[in-house]
Amino acid sequence: MRRFAFASLLSGLVTLVFLSLYGCHQKDAASPTASAPARTIITAMIWAPDWPEEMLQIAAAFSKENPGSGVNVQFMVGNSAEANIKPRVASGNLPDLVSVNPNAYSAELADQGILADVSKTTAWHDMIAPLKSDWTSRQGKAFGISGGVATVLMYYNEEMFEKAGIKALPTNFREFLAVCEQLKRAGLTPVMWNGGFPNMLGTGPFSFGFANNVVAREPAWKKKIVDGTLNLNTPAVADIFAKMALLPERGYVQDGFMATDYDGGIRLFKEGKVAMVMHGSWAAGLLLHGNPFQTGVFIPPWNAPGKQVVPIIGSETGFAVAETPNKAAATRFLEFIASKGFAILQAKRQNISPFRQSTGTMAGDPKIVAYTEAVSRYPVTASPYYSVLPSNSIERLHRLMQDVLLNKITPRQAAQQLDASVKNEAKMHYK
Repeated sequence: MRRFAFASLLSGLVTLVFLSLYGCHQKDAASPTASAPARTIITAMIWAPDWPEEMLQIAAAFSKENPGSGVNVQFMVGNSAEANIKPRVASGNLPDLVSVNPNAYSAELADQGILADVSKTTAWHDMIAPLKSDWTSRQGKAFGISGGVATVLMYYNEEMFEKAGIKALPTNFREFLAVCEQLKRAGLTPVMWNGGFPNMLGTGPFSFGFANNVVAREPAWKKKIVDGTLNLNTPAVADIFAKMALLPERGYVQDGFMATDYDGGIRLFKEGKVAMVMHGSWAAGLLLHGNPFQTGVFIPPWNAPGKQVVPIIGSETGFAVAETPNKAAATRFLEFIASKGFAILQAKRQNISPFRQSTGTMAGDPKIVAYTEAVSRYPVTASPYYSVLPSNSIERLHRLMQDVLLNKITPRQAAQQLDASVKNEAKMHYK
């Protein structure tokens, strides 16, 4: 969901964790009392754009509690979990535990026997019921555990809004543009756009555009994506890309937005250099706390005037166990992530737990809890884009959004190419 400011430091930490564990294994093997079983070293490939330190802490805590096991943590890079997984699948070298998205690609890996069924785990049992369908394959296999309840929302700097004289939050896209203009006239940069990290363009403006322009108009959209009958070569889909390009065209985003990566975008907001950022609930800990200003939240109003907004709510990127010789140990690590490890994550992220609160998991930030409860009651909601589109179409979308923002193609051309990609995936894989 991707860009690490601490890449060299983390690489060193990961190496130290692994070498210390490997060193223990060597010592055990060389010991005169060699009757003790050898350590099992699990390889975990994790998508952790803003919580790599916490993942290392979880691995260390698990290893301490399970002397017979250790964890070699590898961090995913680039723009998607799928791009990290596919080469490993092709080479037959998938790590023991991997971050995955709740989409058709991951489900197909389970049906092919590449990802293990985790339906017998405590983590699956404790995951809240509405999320389980996201993580169930066509053959009924439970292929992973959600990393959280994912919502996408607009975080805003209340002081900037007050300075610009904004009295009411926007409730449709026309009002949103008016708010942006008011902020700009006050000498403020209205919105942060992650042009250099297309995942957030997909999670934010594309997901909300798809929700309000497609999901709101076609109740059978999920089935039609699968069977290749959903028409995305339409003015409504072109409008998704047009809205994305409109904000920079009007000067509503930061300078150099096409080079802004994940960490850089968050930093711009926290430093008070932009008034709004469309981001996920998983970044609540970073975006709501430690700022020299009060931060509010509202539903991104990507709806037309007079139309009910369709919010985003679903599953975060989660964790799956691969069918490897270390499956048993990796399953124990999955259980640990979903229990004691999740508390370590929540201390920083402040997101909504995907598990029943009776299991003792920490509640998220009160603003995020209230937001999530509110949008969950909407009559129509949509999922984040990474659980909507086929995996190859996700990668295609990333390029299309950037090409539109760079004026290499038109929004209509982007809609045509996305439509072709989705239909080709349906033809190749899902019929």
